[in-house]
Amino acid sequence: MKKEYQQEIKNAVAACQKVAGINHIYFAACGGSMAFMQPAEYIINRECDIPATILPAREFTSRNPHALNEHSIVVTCSHSGSTPETNEAAKFAKKKGALTIGIAFTPDSALEKNSDYTLHYSWGKGTDAADLNTGVLYGFIFSFLKAITGDAKYAKAIAALDDLEKMAERTRQQFGETAKKWTSELKREKLIYAVGSGINAGETYSFAACWLQEMQWINSSYINSAEYFHGPFEITDFDVPFIICEGMGVTRQMDARVVDFAQKHSDKVYVIDNAKYDMHEVDDEFKEYYSQILSGVVFRMLAEGFSYERGHSLESRRYMWHLDY
Repeated sequence: MKKEYQQEIKNAVAACQKVAGINHIYFAACGGSMAFMQPAEYIINRECDIPATILPAREFTSRNPHALNEHSIVVTCSHSGSTPETNEAAKFAKKKGALTIGIAFTPDSALEKNSDYTLHYSWGKGTDAADLNTGVLYGFIFSFLKAITGDAKYAKAIAALDDLEKMAERTRQQFGETAKKWTSELKREKLIYAVGSGINAGETYSFAACWLQEMQWINSSYINSAEYFHGPFEITDFDVPFIICEGMGVTRQMDARVVDFAQKHSDKVYVIDNAKYDMHEVDDEFKEYYSQILSGVVFRMLAEGFSYERGHSLESRRYMWHLDY
């Protein structure tokens, strides 16, 4: 990871340590920026006693959480740093006395001005995975946990970032042909469901809402594996396509149950099995957490595959950037 990003993380974590009696960590953003932070909520809830909640930025300000005060930390994210709802969330949190940390690609953005501390990241093809948004987020979360809990084990999780690009490249090689095959088979589908849970919830939701709905105009819906059998499974039929992200951690049993049922009743079930990822550089205790980053690599390849097969650019929009709304 770039030294300047490491320093920004160090500064933000030091500020967190000065918050007296941290009562809550909130994550607030929109769309893909919210989805990419979902693992942070998951990891914090699994690893320490401090409660964490992730909300769409507009709902965060509308809900006005009762616990939000000077004992809270609020992390926001906007790629451009200009998303109105996210900036409002940062300003709202500041007024409540919370420590605010913004995550953005663009330097000197509005979000940077509206946040106490800012974590920047790199973007684009050829960028080392540790310098991308998720790499920086993981650097912050594990550094925060190490500082707050005093547990040295998180140094192993931080060290794994050094090998993240190698893991991502192996995943591209491993699933590249599979992604091409799947998107060729699914290119004419009018609707595709995306199913996942746990650490993969954010990436699976983002695949449905951002990659398919926003960027490919394919009707889709994210279904949490825990909820599949409480309504959604009734739409399962022989010609209904499902892309299921089967995790390797504590929620794998839920995902596997969905895979088993769906494969019995649909001829179009495509499974991203996280147990197949090669993450030998990562300590076993943290493999579940790192698996979702590699799921994101696979989902991106699928999105690029759909774009190629359908002749539909990932940059095309009907309304976004074109209309006031």
